[in-house]
Amino acid sequence: MESYDYLIIGGGAAGTAAAETIRQTDQSGSVAIVSDEIHPLYSRVMLSKPNFFLGKIPFDTVFMKGEQWYAENRVAFLGGKSATALDGAKKVVTLSDGTELQYGKLLLALGVSARQWTVAGAGRYGVHYLRTLDQAKGIIDHIKTAKKAIIIGGGFIGFEMADMLRLAGLEVTMILRERYFWEPLLDEPSGRMVEAALVKGGVAIIREMEVAEVLGGDAVSGVRLKDGRELSCDMIMCGIGVYSPIDWLEHSGIQHAHGIIADEYLATSIPDVWTAGDVAEYRDILLDEMLESGNWVNAREQGRVAALNMMGQRTKFSFVSFYTTVGMGITITFVDDVRPGPDRIVIPRGSPELGSYVRMLIVGKELVGATLINRTNEMSSISKLIDHNVDVSEKHKELGDPNFDLKSLITN
Repeated sequence: MESYDYLIIGGGAAGTAAAETIRQTDQSGSVAIVSDEIHPLYSRVMLSKPNFFLGKIPFDTVFMKGEQWYAENRVAFLGGKSATALDGAKKVVTLSDGTELQYGKLLLALGVSARQWTVAGAGRYGVHYLRTLDQAKGIIDHIKTAKKAIIIGGGFIGFEMADMLRLAGLEVTMILRERYFWEPLLDEPSGRMVEAALVKGGVAIIREMEVAEVLGGDAVSGVRLKDGRELSCDMIMCGIGVYSPIDWLEHSGIQHAHGIIADEYLATSIPDVWTAGDVAEYRDILLDEMLESGNWVNAREQGRVAALNMMGQRTKFSFVSFYTTVGMGITITFVDDVRPGPDRIVIPRGSPELGSYVRMLIVGKELVGATLINRTNEMSSISKLIDHNVDVSEKHKELGDPNFDLKSLITN
């Protein structure tokens, strides 16, 4: 049985950052990365960007590591395999090909998977998801001949794919179950701002509707909506959410909910096992709440901190996460925890009518997150207010004043 001092399940941002961090400190310990993809590390962020899809930059720029990096850093890359079982008592992970690997320290950096569409006919050619490089390749090939596309769902993927497909010259229709874009994560003014940008960019939007059936033979020819209408298309993009691929951990003793439960050190409920990245449901010490954060910068930082803890350097994870997307003449930014809830005070800042709008979410005395539309210049100040746990309980008026300088509230 092959044995590694550090075994990492997941070859994405978190897993690779962990391997990098280990090698910076521990030159002799054996390290292996198990990845369900055959590709070395690539940028998932780039997968939904028009320059990549439309061939304006070389395809290979998507790769962030090459085979040489793994060899030079003595990191075994076991690609095209997934983990199927974990025995925490014996410290053994079983892989999809039957291989058993023993570990000293284990990191579960599984990422998340695209939720599959279960509507009748969804298995036809032309129904696409965007999570992996191979899926991106399929979309790139298809847009060369496609004329009409339908996007199922909103969110970052739906928005970015609408931008890319319109730039590629396709006719695009977006179908939303909700009353407005990204309900309820965004408030209605924010959602309508995004919708206005989409419509201005040539995207048709059908709200409060679902698809009853995907039409066609082997390939997609259209959809039938639940109200009986039929829309023709030769391409469908599904952006209906993600899930954590953790079923194989059911009998491992690992505590889990939506993701793998972790403390502020990213340690799981069994010894010598940590988690990081999109799959982690971790104790956020800044917000004092359990949080999942599905973005690249957060995953890399979690991978780094998890690796430090795997090497015995007790380090709490403390980080204000963010994600920004630009398209359709609009910029959308999420900072930290933007989930709505009855315990949250929402402070609007700016004006949707003037095209510049922020929502700040407050729990108790502190800011926990914000959504920004066309106001990216305030992202740094908002992040610092969260990071420094600034008491804003008596500053609601100032927070809501778009002319007030947020920097003045930051304590050094």
